Amino acid sequence: MFISGFTLVRNAIKFDYPIVEAIKSILPLCDEVIVAVGKSEDETLQLIKSINDPKIKIIETIWDDSLREGGKVLADETNKAYDAISEKADWCFYIQGDEVIHEKYLPVIKDGMQKWKDDKSVEGLLFDYTHFYGSYDFIGDSRKWYRKEIRVVRKNSEIRSYKDAQGFRKRDNTKLHVKPINAFVYHYGWVKPPQAMQAKQESFHKMWHDDQWMKENIPVVKEFDYSQIDSLAKFSGTHPQVMLERIQQQNWKFDFDPTKKKWGMKMRFLMFVEKTFGVRIGEYKNYIIAR
Repeated sequence: MFISGFTLVRNAIKFDYPIVEAIKSILPLCDEVIVAVGKSEDETLQLIKSINDPKIKIIETIWDDSLREGGKVLADETNKAYDAISEKADWCFYIQGDEVIHEKYLPVIKDGMQKWKDDKSVEGLLFDYTHFYGSYDFIGDSRKWYRKEIRVVRKNSEIRSYKDAQGFRKRDNTKLHVKPINAFVYHYGWVKPPQAMQAKQESFHKMWHDDQWMKENIPVVKEFDYSQIDSLAKFSGTHPQVMLERIQQQNWKFDFDPTKKKWGMKMRFLMFVEKTFGVRIGEYKNYIIAR
């Protein structure tokens, strides 16, 4: 079984992306990892090279910043990495620059890949998500966070990154048939020093909106205000080994009272249904569970 990893990155140092940890977290499973490194304002290319693993293959790219609607540039860059994957790949493991896989899930992922390797009706594998927010001690527990997404797909020219690169579909816009596996992606995109988080927000929203929207909706401040979140829960698990050094270096303080929920009556009802019956009413699902 040949497994290819793939990812994209630009300005990883400037915006404090844990891209090295992301890549290292999937390296043990992969025979190759394609990294599309966009032309950056910092030393991102040197950072990726410093991992110094022969399985890593770098392709240098230039982002088309005119693709501002809906984050299309992220899908465009993801496809560049995906298209560079070896044709002999049985599975392609996608990881974003702020996502990390805990080592405890690697055997589960490999088992899933092996189980459905020869069943071509299965076009991908579906992962659960844990979203960290503010610090490494808190996770999002409200409906604003997506619960599942595709992170392993076949090598197939019909499969493309979808919209803002959160998931995948076929060229004709049909959803992929996938199998869920009991493995989580740890998403650290909302855990950064407040100044870096604010800079990321300003840069990130430029991929979705025009200058007028930015002026009206993104405040000009030095630090991101983490206190506006509606609900969080205390994280009680362990972090991936590759994240421990970064976590020890956290140099800002964030605290939150998990008992306080900033929800209206509708949200309270929807969350009650979800926690009681495990059903998220109106949940967006960019996939079809294979039978």
